[in-house]
Amino acid sequence: MRFFLADLHIHTVLSACAEIEMMPEFILERARQLGLGLIAITDHNSAENAAAMLTAARGTGITVLPGIEVQTREEVHLLCLFDTLEQVTHWQEEVYAHLPPLKNKEDVFGVQVMLNAEGEAVGYNERLLLTSTSFSVEEVARRIHELNGLCIPAHVDRPAYSIIANLGFIPPGLGLVGVEISHLLSLKEAWARFPQLEQYSLIAGSDAHRLKDMAARTTFKMAEATVAELALALAGEGGRAVWVDGICSTRGAV
Repeated sequence: MRFFLADLHIHTVLSACAEIEMMPEFILERARQLGLGLIAITDHNSAENAAAMLTAARGTGITVLPGIEVQTREEVHLLCLFDTLEQVTHWQEEVYAHLPPLKNKEDVFGVQVMLNAEGEAVGYNERLLLTSTSFSVEEVARRIHELNGLCIPAHVDRPAYSIIANLGFIPPGLGLVGVEISHLLSLKEAWARFPQLEQYSLIAGSDAHRLKDMAARTTFKMAEATVAELALALAGEGGRAVWVDGICSTRGAV
């Protein structure tokens, strides 16, 4: 088993709300400064910059998981994480098919910059990505499981775009093994404010839209940096576990 310091919720310049500094080389340098060994790239409703991030990470010792932060029709944000570019590209095609046929308003939302494998800007995604898909929460959770990915509800403590704020609870039967809390709460505060979280393992992603927002709060004990191992760690299986700010957050550890 190994320990991996991780941040599983990072945006690039593809997300209109991200700063222009959120480029592969700068993200990876910031990850190195923080001691992160595992990060996930989770732009809004798209993975167009996943290839650039994976290429840039080669030889750095930092594992990058390609992902998408999907917005459901209930306006809930779900992190959808994968091991391979092929998996996330397939999911991206499904997400695009469930987005409304609207163009991005750059003067309102900002630009959505697409990068090539060298991390150079090659164009702009003209789709409106900062909007809801027609997928339900249940549909996303089920489909990610079918694609051998990992679905994690994002920033569940926030008053907007969170599964608890928008639905009032985390529906049973989603097959979730973990959920994410935001930078706004400590682990103990999360348990105190949301008792239902005691049945899930917790992670603390940064939801970074700026380099200074990236964080090193979550540690995984697992065999390797893969989606399957993340799921096992969140489930607390085989000696695997998760810590947030040095406190064990593995399900049943409260």
